[in-house]
Amino acid sequence: MPSLLGIDNGLTVTKAVIFDESGAVLAVARRRVAQSMPAPRFVERDMAGLWQATAAAIAEAITLSGRPASDIRGVAATAHGDGLYLLDHDQRPLGPGILSLDSRAAEVVAQWQADGTADRALARTGQVPHASAPSALLGWIRRHDPDRFARIGHVIACKDWLRFCLTGTIGTDLTEASTSFTDVESQGYAPDILPLFGLGDLAHALPPVSAPDAVVGHVTTEAAARTGLAVGTPVVAGLHDVTASALGIGGHRKGTVAIVAGTYSINETVSFAPKVDARWFCRNGIRAGEWNSMAISPASATNYDWFLDNLMGNDRAEAEAAGQSIHTRIAPEIDAALARPSTLLFHPYLFGSPHGAMASAGFLGLRGWHGRGDLLRAVLEGIAFNHRVHVDALRDGFAPDEARLTGGISRNPAFARLFADVLGMPVTVSATEEAAAWGAALCAGAGVGLFASPRHDPRDLAALDQVFTPDPVRSAEMQDRYALHCEVSAQLAPLWPRIEGLAQGRQP
Repeated sequence: MPSLLGIDNGLTVTKAVIFDESGAVLAVARRRVAQSMPAPRFVERDMAGLWQATAAAIAEAITLSGRPASDIRGVAATAHGDGLYLLDHDQRPLGPGILSLDSRAAEVVAQWQADGTADRALARTGQVPHASAPSALLGWIRRHDPDRFARIGHVIACKDWLRFCLTGTIGTDLTEASTSFTDVESQGYAPDILPLFGLGDLAHALPPVSAPDAVVGHVTTEAAARTGLAVGTPVVAGLHDVTASALGIGGHRKGTVAIVAGTYSINETVSFAPKVDARWFCRNGIRAGEWNSMAISPASATNYDWFLDNLMGNDRAEAEAAGQSIHTRIAPEIDAALARPSTLLFHPYLFGSPHGAMASAGFLGLRGWHGRGDLLRAVLEGIAFNHRVHVDALRDGFAPDEARLTGGISRNPAFARLFADVLGMPVTVSATEEAAAWGAALCAGAGVGLFASPRHDPRDLAALDQVFTPDPVRSAEMQDRYALHCEVSAQLAPLWPRIEGLAQGRQP
């Protein structure tokens, strides 16, 4: 019986998920991938270690599935977008991979904003450069590590590195190609764009572009030995994880805003003509003539995870030792906090924000009688408020009439209801397991002929959906809290650089 392998590589975990042709999960295997933070603003990972962890996850998933590897008809990977993975001219990793949480290039972006480069980039590429954009990171490397810059042979993304490890072929897909260097109108590379960023020397390094469901290679003998996959298994190009997640929950379509509450606050909608605005990235869709408008910032559930890791580590360890979920254990505290008034607000800018790299996180309105549940409520509200900043921008530009939500914490009904109240619109949560991996698997299935296209999801999506409608009273309360959240951000804007300057022992 045919099956499909979807690989989903996030910022801390790489997963291999085997699905049958109906979309049912047969097996899931995970491996943690260590991050390195060798200096402030640097967030990196070892590329060889990433492949080793992914290969081990694939091998375990095949074993857990109880089926022969020859049943797997196609493979596709998705992974965190942006960031930077480099190979030298001999196709060897050129230093560590740079993750999309990295913000070392904030200085480059600030210079581009001051000298007009950012405005020109918006007009040509459909997006304003940001600190973890490939363009900005390459600009930083050229300025601060010229020896490494001179040795660049190939500029690829995370999932493209996994494709190379599986097949030995170098390339990217339509969605990933548009992270920095494609013409927003033609959707392809243009000769004036690299020079716009001072990167004209890298024209040789941009990878060839394929459709996400195009077969771009086959599993090599070496990769088969590492993973347990059958030699010659087709591998398709794959796609950016933002789009993969939307596709996996049935949200990659016009009129819908697909929301991923994960490490990043991801909010996207599809259009059939490019619309450029500084509030969103206008990037390529899964087909030519289709665009994804993505309003994003690294300010979502990673704040919740940070709270659990740093302030509740013992509680998490105790829950795991007892075979319990920490999320289930603390849910009553959060529910109780949501049921009572609170002065607490939280700006979820631990790793970035919609307000630039200088913005930082913080609690306001904290009182001595507040407890852990109140703090957690504020963190979750802050996450939802940050998503609303982006969703409101997309509502201005595209007027979507439906929101579909995914991400680990969306499984908590209290959080889904909070999202509906904050957004003031119905929010649908899909029971899809491993949405991003399934989005990749849909591309693999289309590439090998199991599905007519990546959009031809064989599942009954309606049966998987739960719709949360806003409560009028709660929604009005959240509107007032959201307005204050935004006003405080505006007031803090001139102070954030001064706060950041304290790290250097100075006031800028």
